[in-house]
Amino acid sequence: MRAIDRLVRFMGSLAGRIAVILSVGISLAMFGALLLAEQGRRAEYDRLRSERVIASAVDVIDRLHRDRAGTLASLRDNRLVGARLVDGPPIPATVQDDALTRMLALRIAPGMRPTVGRAPASVCLRNDPFWGRPRAAGFAPLMVPDCWLVRFRLDGRPLALAVALPRLPLPPSWSTDTVFLWLVAAAAIALSLLVAALATSPLRRLSAAADAFAGSIDAEPVLETGPSDVRAALATFNLMQERVRAGLRERTRMLAAISHDLQTPLTRLRLRLEQVEDEVLRDRLVADLSATLAMLKRGLDLARSADSVEDWSMVDLDSLLSSLADDAAEFGHAVRFVDGCGALVRVRPDALTRCLSNLIDNAIKYGGDADIASRRVGKTVIVTVRDHGPGMSDAMLACAFDPFVRADVSRSSGDGTGIGLTIARAQATATGATLSLAAHPDGGIQATLTLGAT
Repeated sequence: MRAIDRLVRFMGSLAGRIAVILSVGISLAMFGALLLAEQGRRAEYDRLRSERVIASAVDVIDRLHRDRAGTLASLRDNRLVGARLVDGPPIPATVQDDALTRMLALRIAPGMRPTVGRAPASVCLRNDPFWGRPRAAGFAPLMVPDCWLVRFRLDGRPLALAVALPRLPLPPSWSTDTVFLWLVAAAAIALSLLVAALATSPLRRLSAAADAFAGSIDAEPVLETGPSDVRAALATFNLMQERVRAGLRERTRMLAAISHDLQTPLTRLRLRLEQVEDEVLRDRLVADLSATLAMLKRGLDLARSADSVEDWSMVDLDSLLSSLADDAAEFGHAVRFVDGCGALVRVRPDALTRCLSNLIDNAIKYGGDADIASRRVGKTVIVTVRDHGPGMSDAMLACAFDPFVRADVSRSSGDGTGIGLTIARAQATATGATLSLAAHPDGGIQATLTLGAT
């Protein structure tokens, strides 16, 4: 079933369709060329046979001009191989071959009025001593020759000459050879697959570049190689990447400038709030202002989360997870590193650390604890961060990664901004990983981070 599924997917792809069209077209073209070659070979065979018939007739006529009596005697006594004089019993009617007649008329003297036509083999073998006898034991029957009847006039006297040529069978046709046809089909399919792979190679490169760009705006540009139209498309894609990257960085700079400019008036506002005499009102106003400042900082963090210029490097995943768990435990949180796999992963270390830190903070905030583990699955490494809290509804899980969406504040302290998971997913994407969230069968929420391993 897997092979069938892969075949169905391949046939639905552009490469598969190109391969099918090319293989069918090449097979039809090769079979058509084979048929044309067979027809050409048969026509050449017939032409050579016709030339031999005319050459034999011309030779006999030349002999008759030079030595009529001796040549006639040789023809009657069957001493000229492949030619004999036809006399005696009536000659069966023959169908005149106009092409051969014209060829012979051009090569003999005018006024001889020749005619050439096919005749039964019995005309050429009439005086043969073996004609009509049973074959000898152990010997195949005599091969019946092809026979032509040549009529002409020599000094006003009509003569009939029988010209015989051995019947040589044509070689068997390749168009009916099953093995040859299978070889043609296999060659057509192999060539079609190669051409399809070469034709779709730029498309695969472009698709891989688009996936990389979706994961990080700092993805490497596509190498601009190939035909001119392909290079133009890749250059356009690289230009698009650069413009999108410039737009995102400009957005980050704008948000950073706004955040910086807001710091001064918000600080002055806090100082003035300290002068409010009503202590309860002052505390509430200061708390609202602190929440505003926190939201502003987190919003800037969210804007910067997709703009990473960090280099890639190899990281010992278990060591990183263990250190994060120890750091959280030092602050009195119930965070445990429960299982590892000893994997080395190629990531952006700071981005991965920020992603995991946000997941651990989220688990502590909404579940009260966190269990961290890693395991290998094929060529990937899966990191899980699980809490043992009350969990989340399906509706909340569906939008948990949306910015400024928060779970029920009754599960937490209520001081969050709702972008922790959004930043975690952005950092996961920046390091080439995928992040998902699901309810654990035994309760609580489990975040799953999938990474590539070495």
